Amino acid sequence: MFKQTTVRSAQRRRFTWPALAVVMMLSGCATVPDAVRGTSPTPQQDLVRVLNAPSLYVGQEARFGGKVVKVTNLNGRTRLEIASVPLDDSARPRLHQVSTGRVVAYINGFLEPMDFNHQWVTVVGPITGTEKGAVDKAEYTFVVVRADGYKRWQLTQQVVAPMGPPMSPWGWGGRYGRGWGPEWGVGYGYGNAQVETVLTE
Repeated sequence: MFKQTTVRSAQRRRFTWPALAVVMMLSGCATVPDAVRGTSPTPQQDLVRVLNAPSLYVGQEARFGGKVVKVTNLNGRTRLEIASVPLDDSARPRLHQVSTGRVVAYINGFLEPMDFNHQWVTVVGPITGTEKGAVDKAEYTFVVVRADGYKRWQLTQQVVAPMGPPMSPWGWGGRYGRGWGPEWGVGYGYGNAQVETVLTE
């Protein structure tokens, strides 16, 4: 009886730790920074839809992000031209995605071009209309946003652990061999740890 109770207790601990880790990761992954949260529960993020009929969306709050391709300082405000890409659940631009179009965001105040040119940003605010311009020598109509909030992201690298059995206090799965240690992330028959480029705050 004692042995059976001990085994069941160990099994509960084994499944509780991974479940807790998953919950913590999921709860932290979907947090939108306050700076670009906006006032609407669901800001418009479909740039392709807006580009097809921009007049229908004037006044609607939108959240767009991507890579800044041009910074222009004007009197009292700064114009950012952004090559927009889809955003993830945390409002981060998705790296390595094809651009869905160009957005112009006007931000009150002066922004140092060296700090924003070719950087990744997210902006939020009402769509105010469109603006005629050009991309290289091609005529282009930009969707214009009055950016009430913006976020500049940092490009960094992180180590991604290989997939393996659930981790427990006794190692990977408790019975799959080594747990945390100097050789963690190497082997286990699931491939080596890899380095990936991500955007962080």
